[in-house]
Amino acid sequence: MSKKGGSTNNSGQSTPKVATLASKVLQNPNSSKVSKTLAASVLSQAPNKPKGK
Repeated sequence: MSKKGGSTNNSGQSTPKVATLASKVLQNPNSSKVSKTLAASVLSQAPNKPKGK
């Protein structure tokens, strides 16, 4: 039996889309402490973004 509607990313890294959302949570002064803790966890698993020159 196969799952429909998406695939599982089990590489230990967050997708860029999720990392962007996590960043917005951290920047929002109305975000709860729990939300910010989870967002920080997501960003700690995000792949490093190459820096432009």
